Formats: sequence, structure tokens, C-alpha cells
Amino acid sequence: METNVQAFWLGHSAVKLISPEGKIIYIDPFLKDNPSTPDELKEVSEADYVLLTHGHDDHVGDTLEIAKNTGATVVGILELINLLKKDGLAEDQAIGFNKGGTVHFDEFSVTMVSANHSSSYNGQYAGDPAGLVLSFEDDLCIYHMGDTNIFTDLELYGELYEPHVVLAPIGDHFTMGPEEAAYAVEMIDPDLAIPVHYGTWSPISVDPNEFKEVLEEFTETKVLIPEIGENFLG
Repeated sequence: METNVQAFWLGHSAVKLISPEGKIIYIDPFLKDNPSTPDELKEVSEADYVLLTHGHDDHVGDTLEIAKNTGATVVGILELINLLKKDGLAEDQAIGFNKGGTVHFDEFSVTMVSANHSSSYNGQYAGDPAGLVLSFEDDLCIYHMGDTNIFTDLELYGELYEPHVVLAPIGDHFTMGPEEAAYAVEMIDPDLAIPVHYGTWSPISVDPNEFKEVLEEFTETKVLIPEIGENFLG
């Protein structure tokens, strides 16, 4: 898999992507209050887009501060975006859409798909949780599953979008555990799987090698367990 896209896991479910033309994309930027994110990665001085899977604090994270400081466009499900606008997100920086929809930018597009979880923001209903499928101009497709349980639509997403890379939550307690996550990724059948949403706090302190061992035992998908801050596409 050859690509000029750079991708960095920042701890928990936070991911930073850099497009071939240098656009900076954050997904679920829970950084400052994230105990697993190194101090040097907590501050965001540049961002073009912030993409959100759902409204929980450990995913929305520093979105409003990043948007205010960088002018980044914030993209997510309609109800969550409306709540963020009430909290100060500028109208011209907000894009709300919904499941099945695709938003197109110059170098990539993002399609919203379902996730099997819950979603609230500051105690308010924040729309449904979602996964995000990013398609880049160099034909790379990355599927961030968000927080989810296994469900049968995943097989359809694999057939429809053919993602090269899947970021899968494996931490258990709030999402799938390692074995269930391995079966979920097997349904999607990507080239590469990256485990996320684990190790942040004691309830989700699982061993990612269990996910790797189960998935690689019965599929051709490669599992990479990156260090925080490592470019896992490099």
C-alpha cells in the first residue's frame, strides 16, 4: 500500500492525518485531558479540519479550542454540530451531515456510516454515533470506526468502500474487546488494521497483541500497533 498521506495515532481514538498537499485533519481530538497523549502532542497550532465520530467528551475533546485557534472546519453529525455552535463554534466553520452522506473537500471526502454505541454532549442528545470513511485523491481509503460494537453492516461497508485501513476500538467496557474487534475487522477485510481506544484508563487496559493475534490468525489483514505519535502509514 503506497500513499503520500501521513497518519499518526495520538492516543485513545485521536488521529492526525496530513494530506499529500499538507492539509491537516484531526479525528476525535481528545488531547489535553488525555493521559495517554504525550505533552508535545497536546497543543494544536495548525489544523484545517476536525472530524468527529460522536459527542462524548473523550472524542469531542479540544475541538472548540482547536477551531477557535486555527480556523479549522468542524465536521460531524448534524445534532452534535448544532450543540457545538451553541457553545461558540462559528457558523462558517461548521458542517453538519448525516449517515449515508458524503462531504467533499479538495483532497478528500468523508462519508458518515453507522456505529453501534451511544452519543451525548454535555448531557444532551448529540445525534447518533458514527464511523467515518475518508477517501483521498491517491485512492487511499481510511475507515475510523468510532466507538462501536460489532454489527452486520460492517460487511456491507467493506464491500461498498473497500477501505485499505481500519481504525478499530478494542478496549472493551465501552466498546468491543480485542477478540470481538478482530471479528468486526474481519467482516470489513482491510489491508491494515490499527487498534485504538485502549490503554487510556484502567477499564480499557487491554493488550492490543490479543487483537493482532486473533485477526492475523484467520485473515490476511495486517495489524500494526503503533507507538503514540508514530506515522503508521510511513
